[in-house]
Amino acid sequence: MSRYVTFTIDDALYGVDVLRVQEAVQAQARTRVPLAPEGIAGLVNLRGQVVLTVDLRPRLGLPAAPADADRMMVVVQVDGEPTSLLVDAVGDVVDVAPERFGPPPDTLRPELRPLIRGACRLDGRLLLVLDVDEAATVA
Repeated sequence: MSRYVTFTIDDALYGVDVLRVQEAVQAQARTRVPLAPEGIAGLVNLRGQVVLTVDLRPRLGLPAAPADADRMMVVVQVDGEPTSLLVDAVGDVVDVAPERFGPPPDTLRPELRPLIRGACRLDGRLLLVLDVDEAATVA
């Protein structure tokens, strides 16, 4: 059985392995990083630790969230360091049996394929399992 922390971005349901997640918190004010590539939302101070924030919307080919959007951060471990992923909303922790997990759907845009490890159907919705390492890498 695999466990995933779920979140939504633009009404699509995504998940990351629960063992990679440190916490989920309300999005905080970020300090801009000059000359940072698109997708780097800035740096946040999380209880005295400086944490890079990656906005997943550009990585997923989606438009920017409205400026007044009430967003969340899912703090994950990437190469032993905390990185926050900026998402629209955090959902539940779900258990997925191995037989329900499959490859990404054929309808997935080719540029998204490296970001998605697989997919499974949950209560009539498709859960796309995010490759955290790939998603947090912004060139």
